[in-house]
Amino acid sequence: MRIAAIYDIHANLPALEAVLQDIREARIDHVVVGGDVLPGPMPQETLACLHDLALDIPVEFIQGNGDRVVLAQMRGTESSEVPEQFREVIRWNAQQLHPEHERWLASWPKTLRLQIRGLGEVLFCHATPRSDTEVFTRLTPEDRLLPVFETEEVNGAVVVCGHTHMQFDRNIGRVRVVNAGSVGMPFGPPSAYWLSFEPDVQLRHTPYDLAKAAERIRDTQYPQAQDFAARNVLEPPSEEKTLEAFTRVELKS
Repeated sequence: MRIAAIYDIHANLPALEAVLQDIREARIDHVVVGGDVLPGPMPQETLACLHDLALDIPVEFIQGNGDRVVLAQMRGTESSEVPEQFREVIRWNAQQLHPEHERWLASWPKTLRLQIRGLGEVLFCHATPRSDTEVFTRLTPEDRLLPVFETEEVNGAVVVCGHTHMQFDRNIGRVRVVNAGSVGMPFGPPSAYWLSFEPDVQLRHTPYDLAKAAERIRDTQYPQAQDFAARNVLEPPSEEKTLEAFTRVELKS
């Protein structure tokens, strides 16, 4: 069975559409959506696209911190963890969605386990197995991460995560940890990043028409449409600058 993992779509529908075309051409049998489908500029359309995909092949979802705070907003609670400059985005995303979306988002678990031929048990989480917000990168010292990954919950599984929007494949003690990267908001060269198991892990990226995608995003009513098109599609932050910024907020113990 060929499996794909797509993370951190952030309602960038053009990027998702490009990745799904690659997934279909690769004859993928099963898709894991690893959280942070939301927030972003095209939330209704993105959820509809994923719903349609699930009519063709099995799709399983886990909840990311972005999905969680949008869900809370739909239920009338504004999360204090969201910085002030992003609260308008969360409110707008919540306003675009309907009760059936709320029920769907609420049904997504925090983690997912699959048996994958050649790898054994694979644990999918959004950020780390214990949290959907913890930050670590390919450069985070191993000693800080051992208490997170060498645990009974992980127990030797391969771990797939996202959240930091940069791909990597590294070992933490006896655990292999792979970051799928971001479909819709990459930190690094413009593209849509994801991974597949064939059966071993393949870090992949899908080029797409960035100018056309930026135009489609600018045509939405998303409060930060211009900024998203410019900074997340056409010229994303570099991996080097993002790694430097993340050292200030990454796991310390």
